[in-house]
Order: sequence, then C-alpha cells, then structure tokens
Amino acid sequence: MSYLEVTWTDPATHARGHLVIDRLVRGVSSGGLRMRAGCTLAEVRGLARGMTAKEALNYDPGARYVPLGGAKGGIDFDPYDPRANDVLTGYLHAMSPYIERFWTMGEDLGLRQSTIDEAIAKIGLQSSIQAVYPLLDDETKARQRLSDAFQVTVDGVGLDELVGGYGVAQAALTGIAHLGLTSPTAFVQGFGSMGGATARFLARNGVKVVGLADVHGVVANPAGLDVETLLLSRDRHGGIDRAELGAGDVQLDGDRWLDVPADVLVPAATSYAIHAGNAHRVRAKLVVEAANMPITEDAEVGALVIPDVVANSATNSWWWWTLFGDVDPTAESAFDKIGTTTRRLTGRIIGEPSPRKAAQRIAADASDEIARLFPAEQFPTRACPADLSHDRVQMMVCGRTW
Repeated sequence: MSYLEVTWTDPATHARGHLVIDRLVRGVSSGGLRMRAGCTLAEVRGLARGMTAKEALNYDPGARYVPLGGAKGGIDFDPYDPRANDVLTGYLHAMSPYIERFWTMGEDLGLRQSTIDEAIAKIGLQSSIQAVYPLLDDETKARQRLSDAFQVTVDGVGLDELVGGYGVAQAALTGIAHLGLTSPTAFVQGFGSMGGATARFLARNGVKVVGLADVHGVVANPAGLDVETLLLSRDRHGGIDRAELGAGDVQLDGDRWLDVPADVLVPAATSYAIHAGNAHRVRAKLVVEAANMPITEDAEVGALVIPDVVANSATNSWWWWTLFGDVDPTAESAFDKIGTTTRRLTGRIIGEPSPRKAAQRIAADASDEIARLFPAEQFPTRACPADLSHDRVQMMVCGRTW
C-alpha cells in the first residue's frame, strides 16, 4: 500500500493529475513528473513503487547520499497541447505543499526540466527538490554544486540530458558483452533526453544505431543513422528533424517500430510499449528498458531484459550524488560514477534466471538495511499529509480517503 495518493482535477480543462508517494525515507521521497494523454493513477502507483526500488539499488554505505523513498507524479494531458503549461502550473500549485516538504522531483516523459523550473518559479517555490534541503550538511554549497553541474554541456547537449542515457548505454554494453554479440546493431524507441543520449553513447561505443522512433514515426537505415546530426537538430519533445535525414535513411509509420531488425532494442518512450499483443514481434536478443515500465507483466519477450530500475537509475541518482557531494559537477566525474555503478549492478543481475527478480531482491535487501539505519520514528513528517488537502484534491493516506 502506498503511503500517500493524491488526485487533482484542473478546473479549466478537467485534466487529472496524480501524485503517489510510495515510501518516505528520512521524511522525503524522490521521483519525476510526467505528462501524457492517458496517464492513470495505476500507472503512477507502479512508477512510484519502481522509484523506491531504484533509489534502494544505489545504496552505498560509504556514500554521503542516503537513498530517499520513492514517489511519482503524472498528469493525464497532451504535452503538445497549447494549454499544457497552464495545466502543469495548476498541478504544481495544487501539489506545492508536498513539493515543499515530502516530494523531490524532476523531468520525466513529456516534460523538460526547464519547463518544470519555470512553473516552479511562477508559483513561488524555491526548487522542485527543496524538500531534500534540510538533509544537506551545507545547503548553499550543495545547491551551487548542482547548479554548476546543470551548466555543463558535452558536445552541444547539457549534462543533465545525458546522464540517464549514458547509464542505459553502459547497461546495454554490459549486456552485449555478456551475450558475446559482435558488430551489434540497436534500435532506440524514443529520442528525448533518455533515448537521445542512449543512442549517442551506443554509437560512440561502436554500436550501429539502425533505427529511431519519435512521436512522428520511425527513421531507419541498415547502414546506420547519423545519430549526432539528428540529436543536435531534434525539437524540445525529442522530435527528429526529417530535413536532416541522410542518403539511405527511410521513414516508416510509427507502428512499425518493432519491424526494424536490431540486436539491441531500447524502449525509451512510453510505459507499456511492449505488451502481450506485440511481444511476439520483438526480435532483438537484448532489451534494455530505458523508459519506466515499458514491458507489461503479461508480455513474454524472448530476449535478455535489463530492467528499468537498473538501466535508467542514473537519471535520478546523478542529482543526489551531485547534491550530496559524491560526484563533482563535471562530466568526467558524473560518467565515471554512473558507469561504475551501472556496470556493477547490471553484472549482478544479468546472469540470473530473472534479472528483474534479482534486482527486486537486491533492492528489498537494501531497503531493509536503510530502514534499520534510519527508522521512520526518527524522522517524523513535518506535517500530517491530511492537513494539506484543499479544493479539487482527493487524497488517500495509508488507505484512508480524505
């Protein structure tokens, strides 16, 4: 059972937004905010549960950063709609008491961090992660360190947009080595922050990216796509500029993304992209979950699957490693930490009969250790969540509806 579930309705558009706090550690939780048409409470609940595991998997007893609890936010609205920013601002205003005290968050599917930051400033909050500030030894230095990191660019792309995909690429390369694949090819579904960075670092490590999918369809080339050109010309939603396609590149309908032959498949867009109805079309030998929950539980995929809680965990952890001082605000320090951690975790699960169950086991053991070291009674919440309710918000706290 989740610790807290909140559902909000926008009075102007009737869009619905959800927040689920799965668990608090030291009174705080962590998890991003997504916006997509069709986002449900059940989806957000599953994502929040995954965040609890993702946080715990990166527990290091010798680090300054102690993993937080898991949470997730989701808004059922089209991010391309011209009213999207107003809906986002209304949602964040409604959730502001939780952002102030319990929930730290950043970008996820359909949203960019810069868009969230603009809305956060508009409603008068300090930051989307201000709930964690009381846990810092030196807030001023920590915030400066994170700010400095967000100013770093690597070959035209911000470091914050690269860290997640760098981790996914490291997980994929570990899987490729484990399977003994030679001259591997890859298809990446989704070309936003996660998919774009994954494609870049796979290509830079000798993996031929033969196909990409975005909201407009599929582009493919068996000889390999020019990932760098497409990456640097994409729009803010990860859309590929078709004017930049090269000779030999072909365009396909979006529903044909599983028809492009590749050794490695990286679903990096929506949840539930691979399901019982299309799993038989997966021909890859290795599937690396860059998106959150891209494969449904009833889908039978005949490939080695590296689960999202391992593959994409660097997106979240890099913020905290930087804020708490476990990495410096440089690309070199970030990539070193992400690479070492992701390869280690992937190596621990990849030879198991079920890598997903192995990851869940490791996360559960780490959660138990964190709970033992930091019992909840030592970190009481700074207000009862039920006292924070207001108009157009329905809440469930530990099973009780308010």
